[in-house]
Amino acid sequence: MKERLRFVNFHLDRLPSGECRAQVTLSWPHGGRFDGEARGLASQAGELRCAAQACLLALSQAVKDPAFELVGVKSVRAFDASVVVVSLGQPGRAGAPRVVGSYLVDGDAPRGAALAVLNATNRLLSKRTSSRN
Repeated sequence: MKERLRFVNFHLDRLPSGECRAQVTLSWPHGGRFDGEARGLASQAGELRCAAQACLLALSQAVKDPAFELVGVKSVRAFDASVVVVSLGQPGRAGAPRVVGSYLVDGDAPRGAALAVLNATNRLLSKRTSSRN
């Protein structure tokens, strides 16, 4: 069975300074918790980026290689629903393809951005962990 990182917790604070703070916790099925925190502008686009970045920071603690960087994140309307889409690059890997993840939003778009990051990376990471076993 392939091991995938699990999404444990998400929290977003909108601060009086006009910033937001996102916190994401991930874990492996058999132990190990990884926390990521990021700050950004308290705007619709800023909160999506902040949440995605927090997830990437938690992910970087759980998995050292490959590393990912946020290329972009966007919420779009498709089929009468909101979908958050993220694009991730792999820094330092010439010619490495970008990975894309999405999440159908049920009202909390920043949380959806964090989950889209996990959706973008989990298949790639589960292939790596299953090939090591």
